[in-house]
Amino acid sequence: MASMIEKNLFGSTKHSSSRILFGAAALGAMRQDRADQVLELLLEYGVNHIDTAAGYGDSELRVGSWMAEHRKNFFLATKTGERGFAGARESLHRSLERLRVDSVDLIQLHNLVDENEWERALGEGGALEALVAARDEGLVRFIGVTGHGTRVAGMHRRSLERFDFDSVLLPYNFAMLAQPAYAEDFNALMKTCRERNVAVQTIKAVARRRWREEDNSPRYSWYEPLREPDAIGRAVRFVMSEENLFLNSSSDATLLPTILEAAQKTGKAGQITQRDAELRADAERYGVEALFVPGGPEGI
Repeated sequence: MASMIEKNLFGSTKHSSSRILFGAAALGAMRQDRADQVLELLLEYGVNHIDTAAGYGDSELRVGSWMAEHRKNFFLATKTGERGFAGARESLHRSLERLRVDSVDLIQLHNLVDENEWERALGEGGALEALVAARDEGLVRFIGVTGHGTRVAGMHRRSLERFDFDSVLLPYNFAMLAQPAYAEDFNALMKTCRERNVAVQTIKAVARRRWREEDNSPRYSWYEPLREPDAIGRAVRFVMSEENLFLNSSSDATLLPTILEAAQKTGKAGQITQRDAELRADAERYGVEALFVPGGPEGI
């Protein structure tokens, strides 16, 4: 029997979430019988928070089949990529139908970084108004915002100035934080989130780099992940050494057992100087690169 993953309060929601959140993008192209095996692993390790999205293929359908029996076991989060009121409302209702639930705990504005999309979604008649109305109707409990790229931390701070979001989600790993501008923006966002008790979810903990054309390895995620267990362990502990962060597991489900095992050993991260030296060595050994760099592609 595996020991339970450490839990922390998820911002101001009063929910004690496992610090590993299950990134259900991993279920997007998976058969139900294989997805059911993933559920057993989540229950074994005490993972009690699922993060999916309307745009993750069949993920909501796979999760939905668990809900009749296991809804009480999970804080359930989904996302909408719609920017207008009507589209966001329709997206949420479709997600509820696919998830087979009457309500979700968290609905998130998905990848809200582009300036024009930000203005539309948070403006009059935008998606945010639809999500607030859904909260008033009891269809959702909390509202969050997500994103990727090098500008996301700064945009999340702007979003928090505009609205009292309950959570944010963005990339966090050693390679991304090695970029001074990104680290500065991330740290400023963290300060704001601590002051306002906003939950901070991180993604791409075990990213190695973008896929290269010559690499013929099986591709279960849009980026190439680390695969060596010790390197994954160090990458996971890098995130979890910051007690206020939650780590969304990889969209490559084959890595989930290794990530969960690593999360049980957070006490072995060592001193910061030793940890960072080990991560720099991993970056050199495995060719780790930031997925997002200034002037580079911001999309996935």
